[in-house]
Amino acid sequence: MNVSQGGGFGGIVAESLAELRAGFVDAIPTFVTALLFFVVAYAGIRVALSLVRSALDRVYADELVADLFAAVAGVFMWFGAALALLKILGMGEVAASLGTATGFVALGVSYALSDMIADTVSGVYLLRDPDFEPGDAVVTADETGVVREIGLRKTRLAVDGGDTLVLGNSLVEERWTKKARAGSPAGDSEPTAGDSGSPPVDGSATADGTGTIDESEPTDGTTTDG
Repeated sequence: MNVSQGGGFGGIVAESLAELRAGFVDAIPTFVTALLFFVVAYAGIRVALSLVRSALDRVYADELVADLFAAVAGVFMWFGAALALLKILGMGEVAASLGTATGFVALGVSYALSDMIADTVSGVYLLRDPDFEPGDAVVTADETGVVREIGLRKTRLAVDGGDTLVLGNSLVEERWTKKARAGSPAGDSEPTAGDSGSPPVDGSATADGTGTIDESEPTDGTTTDG
């Protein structure tokens, strides 16, 4: 009785091992295909990201903008490669469920970070705007100041009193006015020659046009000899 039971158990184990061995042998082509796909996808994504980063560096001078777009492109590429790898391994349903769940998560994250995304997008436009550069005197959000720094999310303005005003880029991009002359935070223009009102001393006409000044004759009412 015990011998028969032992033989039956041994037969079940042997049959299970045989099935496992057969399944592993059948899965070898799939694993090899998945491995080759991973190697090709890794190399392709690295090359694609390098080309994307090179193109972004030529378009955007700010490294933060290039880093942002390169990171977003990398996330999409790797996520697509992961879904394709799951399908190759025979887990297509898992890949479809993961894609759907990721879509809902991305929607929720984008809604929660809507203000940050808006500031970032506006920052890209401000960084590319030739009329909005550091040193320009602008009026925005009911404040007047000189642009000190344009970041990817925030802009810093130097205002009266030596203070620094920090504003979100979406608030700045919504409405701003560039003053005609960049100068102090109040937009005062620098004095030009002739603004002091002093009379000329080179013999030209006086300010009121009444005549000229002759430096060869005294101006104290005395007369010369002869």
